Amino acid sequence: MQDKVYPVQHTDAEWRRRLTPEQYAVLRGHGTERPGSCALLHETRDGAFVCAGCGQKLFSSAKKFDSGTGWPSFDSPEPDSIELSQDESHGMVRTEVHCSSCGGHLGHVFPDGPPPTGLRYCINGVATVFVPD
Repeated sequence: MQDKVYPVQHTDAEWRRRLTPEQYAVLRGHGTERPGSCALLHETRDGAFVCAGCGQKLFSSAKKFDSGTGWPSFDSPEPDSIELSQDESHGMVRTEVHCSSCGGHLGHVFPDGPPPTGLRYCINGVATVFVPD
């Protein structure tokens, strides 16, 4: 994913100015927030979760569920809003979720979610901004 040219591009210095240190660590540094640390974990209003890096709509609140993991979880993304890649860090093989517009790291997807998709998009809340309807 690092070699891909995304529609939204910024220099490293620009990303650092645009994002909080925690957002930068997750979106640009592939970090992970502490479980249970994000207020968006408990967000229940109607609306959308958009990329904190570029504002692209990623997930509808209608697709959010409580997975009990400590991170906001969704059963499916908005069409064409994400891309997936293989993550072999930390001695594991996982599927990493990126914003398709800016390439920002959002989290991972796992095959243990609820019907109808059976998927759990486990997303760092700090990588998103909630926009109420």
